[in-house]
Amino acid sequence: MHFTERRSVLASVKPYFQVFDGPLALILFFLLCVGLVTVYSAGIDFPGRVEGQLRNILVAFMIMWVAAIIPPQTLMRCAVPLYTFGVALLVAVAVFGLIKKGARRWLDLGVIIQPSEVMKIAMPLMLAWFFQKREGSIRWPEFLIAGVLLAIPVGLIMRQPDLGTAVLVLAAGFYVIFLAGLSWKMLVGLAVAGGACLPVAWSMLHGYQRERVMTLIDPTTDPLGKGFHIIQSTIAIGSGGITGKGWLQGTQAHLEFIPERTTDFIFAVYAEEFGLIGNIILMLLYLLLITRGLLIAANAPTFFTRLLAGSITLIFFTYAFVNMGMVSGILPVVGVPLPFMSYGGTALATLGLGSGILMSIQRHRKLIQS
Repeated sequence: MHFTERRSVLASVKPYFQVFDGPLALILFFLLCVGLVTVYSAGIDFPGRVEGQLRNILVAFMIMWVAAIIPPQTLMRCAVPLYTFGVALLVAVAVFGLIKKGARRWLDLGVIIQPSEVMKIAMPLMLAWFFQKREGSIRWPEFLIAGVLLAIPVGLIMRQPDLGTAVLVLAAGFYVIFLAGLSWKMLVGLAVAGGACLPVAWSMLHGYQRERVMTLIDPTTDPLGKGFHIIQSTIAIGSGGITGKGWLQGTQAHLEFIPERTTDFIFAVYAEEFGLIGNIILMLLYLLLITRGLLIAANAPTFFTRLLAGSITLIFFTYAFVNMGMVSGILPVVGVPLPFMSYGGTALATLGLGSGILMSIQRHRKLIQS
């Protein structure tokens, strides 16, 4: 191929990659590489895990690319239909959803889907649209309506029960409400009211959820049962030391002491093999991811895009904080994956969609300014 032909090929391909935000794409690339390396080690006894994760990454990449192309104005028009569709699916789950391991979380529509995943993006979209329509006249009634819009899907998801997803959806909606201008006085009032409702909330929790909280306080009360996850994961993290045991050398993982080691507890595998230094590098990558997302939010051209970008970025933070917290034994185990590292298609697709929306906001800001 001649030089001029190569240039024409590159010129024809270039527009397809201009939709990506360079710094954000680079951070995601490093996180996914670290994740693949860790999944290979954690899943060495599970044939096909790396191949499966590569397929998941490819699907997430395509979703991210499509989302990056869609203008934010189109996303805003999709907010109400997507939210309504998501709530309708959650109601359908409550009525005739599939039951697996005592939880009713899935629908069989020819393919098995988990509708609660839709709300992780639909919720911030809906609330960002709601506040955009009321920009300049946001008072306490608007915050009350937003709270009701948030409570409906969160309540339906908790009923399944799925505390982990409910926490993420609640966080996604709360971030939009907070960024829309929720005053500190109202925030303190909500915190006090929430504290007063804790006894009621405790009584509403399922038995296994209360056991998780009690196990967090003292996992040694049931070391071979409910406390096994936390005990083994903290042993793995501590045994990694400063530099770690080395890739493929983690004993807790390879002797099968760490449960769910390719999904929810992959951080324990990583920490054991790469130690404190590896943990610092990983946290630095997440810090860069969150910083880039907040910069995109700060420079977004409209109230809607600022709220949406800020909420999605803080969702990434919530994913990482909750996962590392539960694996480290400072938060209850709620089944939240480590973003861009844990094995799994659904969560990775949702994260890819969120990343694509951030890129769309950044790209169309540049187009507006140019």
